[in-house]
Amino acid sequence: MSSSNRATPAKQSAGAFDVRNVIAALIGFYGVVLVLLGLFSDTAADRERTGDVNANLWAGLAMLVFAAAFVLWVRLRPIVVEAPPDRQDPEDDGSGTSLTKGH
Repeated sequence: MSSSNRATPAKQSAGAFDVRNVIAALIGFYGVVLVLLGLFSDTAADRERTGDVNANLWAGLAMLVFAAAFVLWVRLRPIVVEAPPDRQDPEDDGSGTSLTKGH
C-alpha cells in the first residue's frame, strides 16, 4: 500500500456567517421587543381585541424560544466548511507535521 502525501484541507466552522445565527438574532430581537411591549404597553383595549390575552407577551416569548432553539441547533450541529488555502494554519507545511519545535 502506498500512502498519499496530499494535504487535507483545513476545516473551520461557518461561525457568524451561518444563516441560522442571523435568523436567531433577528427573531430574538423582535421577541425581546414584543416581550417589552407586552409587559409595559398592555392596555385594556389591546386585551379586548385579543380576547383578554396579552398577545404581544405570548408571541414575544414564543419568538424567544424559537431563537433559543436556533442557537442550540447552531451549537450542537455547526456547519463545517473547508478553509481557503490562504487561510490555513501558517505553521502547517501540508506534510502533516508541524513546523514548531518540540512537536
